[in-house]
Amino acid sequence: MSDTATESVLKQQAEDLSAVVGALYQRFGESAFTLQRTAEGLPTLWLQRQSLLDVLRYLRRDYQPRFEMLLDITAIDERVRVHREGQPEADFTVVYHLISFTGNCDVRLKIALHEHDLNVPSAIPVWPSANWYEREVWDMFGISFDGHPNLRRILCPPTWQGHALRKDHPARATEMEPYSLDDDIQDQEQSALKFRPEEWGMKQQSDSSEFMFLNLGPNHPSVHGVFRIALQLDGEIVVDAIPDIGYHHRGAEKMGERQSWHTYIPYTDRVDYLGGVMNNLPYVMALEQMCGIEVPERVQVIRVMLCEFFRIASHLLFYGTFAQDLGQLSPIFYMFVDREKVFNIIESICGGRMHPSWFRIGGVAQDLPNGWDKRIREFVDTFPARLDEYDRMVMDNSIIRQRTRGIGAYDTEEAFDWGITGPGLRATGFEWDYRKDRPYSGYENFDFDVPIAVNGDCYDRCAVRIEEMRQSTRIIRQCLENMPEGPYKSQHAKTSPPIKEHAKQDIESLIAHFLSVSWGPVVPPGEITTGIEATKGINTYYLVSDGGVGSYRTRIRTPSFAHLQAIPYISNGFMVADLIAIVASIDFVMADVDR
Repeated sequence: MSDTATESVLKQQAEDLSAVVGALYQRFGESAFTLQRTAEGLPTLWLQRQSLLDVLRYLRRDYQPRFEMLLDITAIDERVRVHREGQPEADFTVVYHLISFTGNCDVRLKIALHEHDLNVPSAIPVWPSANWYEREVWDMFGISFDGHPNLRRILCPPTWQGHALRKDHPARATEMEPYSLDDDIQDQEQSALKFRPEEWGMKQQSDSSEFMFLNLGPNHPSVHGVFRIALQLDGEIVVDAIPDIGYHHRGAEKMGERQSWHTYIPYTDRVDYLGGVMNNLPYVMALEQMCGIEVPERVQVIRVMLCEFFRIASHLLFYGTFAQDLGQLSPIFYMFVDREKVFNIIESICGGRMHPSWFRIGGVAQDLPNGWDKRIREFVDTFPARLDEYDRMVMDNSIIRQRTRGIGAYDTEEAFDWGITGPGLRATGFEWDYRKDRPYSGYENFDFDVPIAVNGDCYDRCAVRIEEMRQSTRIIRQCLENMPEGPYKSQHAKTSPPIKEHAKQDIESLIAHFLSVSWGPVVPPGEITTGIEATKGINTYYLVSDGGVGSYRTRIRTPSFAHLQAIPYISNGFMVADLIAIVASIDFVMADVDR
């Protein structure tokens, strides 16, 4: 981001801080809150749990501009944290992140809890999307939410012992007993996974019908990964659906708290594994802001170009599988040809294809190779015509239209209720894109449009992504024609890995280089949230540093997690075949859901 843009953002953040804090003080009294300063300047307020729901309702319904969406709920185990200056005493902290799209501002609320009293009121009456977030906090930290309808594990198996993101829970398999699975334990695990409708408030029959319960997944091609939906059916009509996730949970946040800042970068690639280096971006941007690293302009443009290539690669896979799930088998083969061209370009620049892990703290891994522009120019010259051909093949197909129009529709307010962001939100006619409304990495310097649709149905969710590929191509062409000269890495001392030439000056420089490569930078104490417009919606990293070489708390807010819990709301009353179209139109990968 340019200096002028940075100053504008900081000024806006200060105004937001003053406005929302002042309004809350006036409504609830200044004594009800403790203000905390954070690295990114996001308004952060501690409050008592008994006033939580009143504050949430006020911010969503009465405050102007209202905070339409609950973006995230998470927690922090504070028990071994050293640097907590200016914060209330707490063994655990529950953190709420709210976003106002109309006001283009955020607020963070915190509740301090003590180990003997880990209870907070459920926020589901204000935002139904709180359901899964609260289940995750209970699963990972053991914090209960009073009034939650079914507080049970969501990412870990039902038989899991302990709460994995507590600091006293082992972070590595070598710290635990060797894994074994005898017949008795296997029977227990299988029994725990059995779906029992009564536990979810479902009846076996109605006055006129006897319902059938069907497992869709977790191993079925149309659910796009290890994902299960337990269906309550009346004939072929979906009466209710219970999404069941966690089969792909790998402890990505726990790993973020055991790795050094620098060595965690490759792990980020594996979250939305179709997003490639785009996953690196919010993570390294957060660290750069915390360390005060100014990224060269050439780095910003290179990052934008690679991110947009991965957006195209991800959307091509979505487009092909979307058509395939609806019974049109040939488009995916055409689209994989273009996707292969994208990966060839990425490989020629990064040396890797799907997971190049190429962004670094303060820059990128290498400069662009000689002749980097040739393949890119060929691609941007030919790809738009290919998209037009796919439109005739898929979007103009009468069967595709009949299968998708009016199916799984929701409006903008319902999208806010369920935490739906990205193309799924823009398909309702709401024009908001992180790249435009909160530009990062120099996006303010690019000319592109934000595609929207009107109906918020399966067809429109696909149409928005198609137009996004055209806009990504526009952005890449501008990168191609306006690539600035300059270094590919910042000269800042905390850039990781450091510039190798510095190590050749003297022995002290060599030692410093060795330590920086081995451990990465020491990041000052503090916390920060950084978000981007990822392939599937808003992706944020909330990082807490305790002044060391690794993260004290790593929180990854992914769009797919929020999107999947809306499936029952938009699917009930439709047929099973319609459910397949709805699932395909959401565009998710399970690593992005389960982390």
